[in-house]
Amino acid sequence: MSDEPVVSPSQYARWRETPLGRITERVETRVVFDLAGPLAGKRVLDVGTGDGTYALEAARRGGQVTGLDSDPAMLGAARARAREGDVSVALQEGRAEALPFGDASFQVVLAITVLCFVPDPHAAVKEIARVLAPGGKLVLGELARFSVWAARRRMRAWLGERTWRRAHFWSRRELVRLVESAGLEAEVVRGAVYFPPVGVVAQALAPLEPQLSRWHAPGAAFLALRARKPKLPS
Repeated sequence: MSDEPVVSPSQYARWRETPLGRITERVETRVVFDLAGPLAGKRVLDVGTGDGTYALEAARRGGQVTGLDSDPAMLGAARARAREGDVSVALQEGRAEALPFGDASFQVVLAITVLCFVPDPHAAVKEIARVLAPGGKLVLGELARFSVWAARRRMRAWLGERTWRRAHFWSRRELVRLVESAGLEAEVVRGAVYFPPVGVVAQALAPLEPQLSRWHAPGAAFLALRARKPKLPS
């Protein structure tokens, strides 16, 4: 999260209304929550919550959820969606690089397409590690470097689109090194969104996603990593 918003709530809403947006969000959400595991009764932090998609889903799954974002407009959209869906979440303004929470405050932290836009991802992950309780889980979801989607986004950046000029695309190895540099133990990295950014093709190929993810097939546009904070010695 940076001082200047990357996208607006209305852009998120318009994307979600398209067939490609609906399919892509469904695929990404499934892999994130597969890695997160059961959330009932757990303290969950969603860093860079945006308009609340992952925070709301975590709350529906029984988590005690706090969503954090640096953009007041996004938090306003998240509050509106929470009211509309009758979902209880706590929403707070703040930055990933300086989380306004005490040490070991959360059992699960989600950070989905956040580090691609954060100026200092190492600082952000160190903060996440700090607020994670020993034995707690981090699930990152990031834009993958080696995909048709990334090539298209780079082209749009070259053509002057501000959002993608600021984005960093990640490899599996980079994400593992990033979490390990903060003292976390990387457990698994899964790919998702193997279809190109074309709605009819996405609809046809989306049913193959679980199998392609298990095979670690190349070309995923989205990478999801689960890491764990080591437990304190007994």
